[in-house]
Amino acid sequence: MKKPELLAPAGNIEKLKTAVNFGADAVYLGGSRLNLRAFADNFTDEQLKDGVEYAHCRNRRVYVTVNVFPHNEDFEGLPDYLKKLQEMKVDALIVSDPGIIMTAREIIPGMELHLSTQANNVNWKSAQFWYQQGIKRIVAARELSFDDIQVMKSNLPEDCEIEAFVHGSMCMSYSGRCVISNYMTGRDANRGACAQPCRYKYYLMEEKRPGEYFPVFEDDKGAYILNSKDLCMIEHIPELMNSGIDSFKIEGRMKSSYYVAAVVKSYRQAIDTYFSDPKNYVFQQKWLDNLMKVSHRVYSTGFYFGKPDAQIYETSSYIRDYDIVGIVKEYDRKSRVAAIEQRNKVYDGDKVEILSTRGDNFYIYLNDMKNDSGQKINSAPRAQMIFTIKSDNDLEPEDMLIKAKGKNK
Repeated sequence: MKKPELLAPAGNIEKLKTAVNFGADAVYLGGSRLNLRAFADNFTDEQLKDGVEYAHCRNRRVYVTVNVFPHNEDFEGLPDYLKKLQEMKVDALIVSDPGIIMTAREIIPGMELHLSTQANNVNWKSAQFWYQQGIKRIVAARELSFDDIQVMKSNLPEDCEIEAFVHGSMCMSYSGRCVISNYMTGRDANRGACAQPCRYKYYLMEEKRPGEYFPVFEDDKGAYILNSKDLCMIEHIPELMNSGIDSFKIEGRMKSSYYVAAVVKSYRQAIDTYFSDPKNYVFQQKWLDNLMKVSHRVYSTGFYFGKPDAQIYETSSYIRDYDIVGIVKEYDRKSRVAAIEQRNKVYDGDKVEILSTRGDNFYIYLNDMKNDSGQKINSAPRAQMIFTIKSDNDLEPEDMLIKAKGKNK
């Protein structure tokens, strides 16, 4: 059995490093142009170069999204941009538009191309067509079931891979092809500037009764009639492993480093556990526990098992029960002192959970907290300040400290 790739989002250089450190086999990111997350930090050319080097030094791969629906003016400068990506040695481009695909084939013919989910590939015949255009990997539309994916896989050449989302936000429109944002705000979702109006709160109003708002349900809360649940397939690793999917993709280039770390860790452990002994594989609750602590909406299995129960009508709010409070920068095993970079206010004596880059999570107390001048402090209130603690538990650089919201001590 071929071990599937675990593919993680990287909204900036810190998240790229987090994904790599917590076990992703590859990352996908947006460069300086033509990607569908215009409001992510994205990467400057220099950051992208550094990110590729960081990943490659650890035998990981980097894919760059060039997957907008381009207008005529978007092709200006495209050849130079593609050449620059090749010079930086990115491993593949994620593309959706035939014009961009044709340009890439002409300008950088050796570059590996992956077909974005934005291309809405839902059948094996279309997948064959794209393969004949030089596409190495099909990122399946999110509207496919396991049966659909297996039929597609069985009708493709062995060297044509299938990538599919296994975790993260879902879109109420067909694989992201949405014009609501354009219509309501003038921000084009298909060129990276979605305002997410599907998350807005809506009421029903009859044409001849202006100002009279009727709730879609029987109460007066309104209804989030377009708001999607989040996808989570952590409890279905055996089905994923036997589906023919070559790359398990995590959504979330706009999400936090904590989200990236926790989600990558859970799926990494689950995949490795299954692969080590498929016949005796047992789901472990700790994997889902990690995913329940990060910011998320109600979870769903999407379309994998057929028509989903995929909408949340009561609220568009995220469930946010935990915060990241720090990241380990250094740990001295002789003195047992750890240097921590603060991410949210935390107090001396607090009990925190360590989201470890190696092994299972564990708890410690923040004892003997001091500032970078060695003075004892009662709390770490300043963003990204460096403070030290004593810890008898071994810590590793890039381990994360997380804490339940509103809980001190």
